[in-house]
Amino acid sequence: MPTVDHTDDADFSTDPSEAGDSDARPESVLCGAVVRADRVVDGLAFETCTVGGDDATDAIDSLYSSLGREDVRYLLVSGIAPAWFNLVDVNRLASDLDRPVLSVSFEDSEGLETALSTHFSGDALDRRLQIYRDAPPRTAVEVNDERVFVRAAGCDEAEAKQVVRAFTPTGGRPEPLRVARMAARAGRQFVGD
Repeated sequence: MPTVDHTDDADFSTDPSEAGDSDARPESVLCGAVVRADRVVDGLAFETCTVGGDDATDAIDSLYSSLGREDVRYLLVSGIAPAWFNLVDVNRLASDLDRPVLSVSFEDSEGLETALSTHFSGDALDRRLQIYRDAPPRTAVEVNDERVFVRAAGCDEAEAKQVVRAFTPTGGRPEPLRVARMAARAGRQFVGD
């Protein structure tokens, strides 16, 4: 089974909608965790992206590059909007990194279009809607009596399900996502957020 690299943000509780200039907006901590098939953590890296911005895809690309790990076979990302509608372009990541990207979410939802239209307008809305609409469809995956939802770019649905199940020994959160989430939260606490 493949090595997995993952990014996850530490939960951000402040609504940045009134922050104005993106330079003044807070940042969300991302963590990439390399987790081997035997579930040994084999590397960590950190990056940030702007809450409410449009730099999540570039931040994940940079985070992956900083790991210097060509042996990583899959990239798992927690959700598609890690930092208050800062959308991840999973298709672009899969193309740029030349490996499958799986965006895993943990709740069923009606989607983001209504929320995006509420909080953004003009070019900012158009860019986000384009990324969102171009994203692969969500597929429900049953794993350990729980259900997660996966958008897969660079691999088919069967392979995506196999990867998610293989890296989820218990519960419903794949181990690379769990490790990266804990590390991102610890990183955020360390820097004083």
